[in-house]
Amino acid sequence: MSVNDVGTEGTAAADAPNAPEGGPGRSPYGRAGDLARRVPAMESMSVLVATVALVVVIGVIHPDFLSAGQLLDMLQASVYVGLLAGGMAFLISMREIDLSVGSMFGLSLISMGLLINQGFSPWLAGLLGVLLGGVLGLINALVVQFIGIPTIVATLATLSVYRGLALALSEGQQVTGMPVDDSFFTILGGKVLGVQTSIWVLVAVTVLLTVVLRFTSFGYRVRAIGSNPDAATFSGISANRVRMQVLVLMGLLAGVAAALGLAFFTSGDPNIGTGFELQAIAAAVIGGTPLRGGTATVVGAVFGGILLAVVGSGLQYFNIPVNWSSFATGAVILLAVSLDSLLRRRRRRKDAELGL
Repeated sequence: MSVNDVGTEGTAAADAPNAPEGGPGRSPYGRAGDLARRVPAMESMSVLVATVALVVVIGVIHPDFLSAGQLLDMLQASVYVGLLAGGMAFLISMREIDLSVGSMFGLSLISMGLLINQGFSPWLAGLLGVLLGGVLGLINALVVQFIGIPTIVATLATLSVYRGLALALSEGQQVTGMPVDDSFFTILGGKVLGVQTSIWVLVAVTVLLTVVLRFTSFGYRVRAIGSNPDAATFSGISANRVRMQVLVLMGLLAGVAAALGLAFFTSGDPNIGTGFELQAIAAAVIGGTPLRGGTATVVGAVFGGILLAVVGSGLQYFNIPVNWSSFATGAVILLAVSLDSLLRRRRRRKDAELGL
């Protein structure tokens, strides 16, 4: 496979900047016609359909599940994993995985809370927390770069390092006593037009990341590296530099998620975010970002995060014991990934028969 192979949603060649408008296989109606043909086949559509179907099924059995408040609560619960999954889509498309994202989220959140308790303005503390997330991502990148170990191994180590720092700084205790009347908490932890601010932030970040991934040279380089690392290097793309940039982006997203989490919960637990790394990876894969690299969909990754939130809420409605919740969630993830893989294979066969 070369970097000029045409794949599914988010592939390097299909969305390369300044790509010619015409050419073989193009819709006679131009880009608008192409988009109309491709939208139903986008990788993110299957997870969206699955999410809606699951919501409807649970809603039929438990009508309260379909109340506006419950649906908004589920969206709110998906914000943090959704933000992390959006960044994880970039990494996975490069054939990389960051296992420290949950710990970066927790350490950033705890640091913000401690700064506020020391008299810092909540807004300044929030900004410093986001920057701290970027620094933690940079540390991951430097470890990978200069020690020369795979990203998954490096972040497996920093997962424990960052979590340990969060526990040490907070002395294993919750960080409380936040000035909840401050605008930081009333705005970021409040609502706009009846919808939690964090949901609006998730939507905005999803749009921004999608534009970056699909319509910028940076996004093209990310996908080109995952499609064929050797060919990307031969064409002049620095895999080390791009990987460093994506790991910093991952850290910044963890910081943003942490700021939203502190504003919403108005307290910090040093164990918060535990397991977010696996949920973010699962959400990205469920959403249509394959582990083989070369293609990604931020929208699908966010939908995957929402699907996991729906599963979590649905388990509570069916009174499934906590001891079985992880088992049930894992089973649903396995089912969703298997179904998505089956649908993708059928779609590829159909496209092959049509000569697309």
